[in-house]
Amino acid sequence: MIRIVCVVGARPNFVKMAPLVRHIKEEWSDTFETTLVHTGQHYDEKLSQIFFEELRMPQPDVNLGVGSGTAVRQIAEIMQRFEEVLLWKKPDRVVVVGDVNSTLATALAAEKMGIPVAHVEAGLRSFDPAMPEETNRVLTDRVSDLLFATEESAVQNLLNEGFDKERIFWVGNIMIDSLISHSHEAGRSTILNRMSLAPQEYALVTLHRPSNVDTQEGMGRMVALLSEVEKRIRVLFPIHPRTRGRMEEFGLASALGTLRNVTLCEPVGYLDFIRLMRDAKMVLTDSGGIQEETTALGTPCLTLRENTERPATITEGTNLLIGTDPQRVLAAVVDILEGRGKKGRVPTLWDGQAAQRIVRILQARSAGCASHLKEAPLLVRDADFGMRSGKQRMDDVS
Repeated sequence: MIRIVCVVGARPNFVKMAPLVRHIKEEWSDTFETTLVHTGQHYDEKLSQIFFEELRMPQPDVNLGVGSGTAVRQIAEIMQRFEEVLLWKKPDRVVVVGDVNSTLATALAAEKMGIPVAHVEAGLRSFDPAMPEETNRVLTDRVSDLLFATEESAVQNLLNEGFDKERIFWVGNIMIDSLISHSHEAGRSTILNRMSLAPQEYALVTLHRPSNVDTQEGMGRMVALLSEVEKRIRVLFPIHPRTRGRMEEFGLASALGTLRNVTLCEPVGYLDFIRLMRDAKMVLTDSGGIQEETTALGTPCLTLRENTERPATITEGTNLLIGTDPQRVLAAVVDILEGRGKKGRVPTLWDGQAAQRIVRILQARSAGCASHLKEAPLLVRDADFGMRSGKQRMDDVS
């Protein structure tokens, strides 16, 4: 048995890890002994437990229970507690996903103990050193021996940084695995009725990046932006607890509350949120994962940032990197409302098969059977792993 420890810690991790863990348990249980560790970085029910239930992911074997805190304290606490798990389980490999504090902390702990690390979603770069996630991404890649990339730009970034090409695998986007496998369930969601929404008659908004919500200036700019958008289309804003806290701290909650066409709500579950993205006229966000999901769904997306680590959503998908200037954003909103929104296609290999490719590579590398991978490590061949191009839209979400 190949012993692996799979780590999750925050809401995006759950979506990325669920297909991998489920595929191993359904198809490879005689090969892998899997331990699922939840660091507890996100512990609120709306940000954690509901995702385990809706993604049909088994409950964690271990919950480190670290909770919130500064990045330094959180990473240090996770490393200390995770070390005990590694001493107990003695895994052959640790698998981490994404770019949150839990990703970096557990990868560092494993590397210090001489345990190989596989990073799912490797090579993404915003080239913005002020982004906490950028530091997490770069350092996690440095200590990982297997690098699983979602898009071609990520492969090129890793090559440019000097990584051995035999460590790099372009496997597709595992987040889209979850989107595809839960599309019919999401289609049965009643969230639109519960929120009194009509398809294509609302804009969906999410905000949580420090650059947008952690200063009074940034948060004030977001409120000003929403005050313009809501004059033209109804706005639904599922508000992150941290964002709500910042609004109250900066005295902006009352100003937002006066906007009659903006509906605030608590964070919603995974299936409800897919339905909201699918039926929205547009999505305004600063989230990385939502850029990818809207591209797969064919929904126009305006990214309220100056950079993105997911350029395929721009070059191939429906995403427009628009920044945070209210007038520029408003012009893009008007374009979408008048039928001039950005069109796109689903990027290559975003086809719901990423987990299968990853597991086959993990098995081959862990078992010392990697010779058949060396010819084409960047794009694993069709004959080996059943790779297909993901050109279809997610029209089956109904």
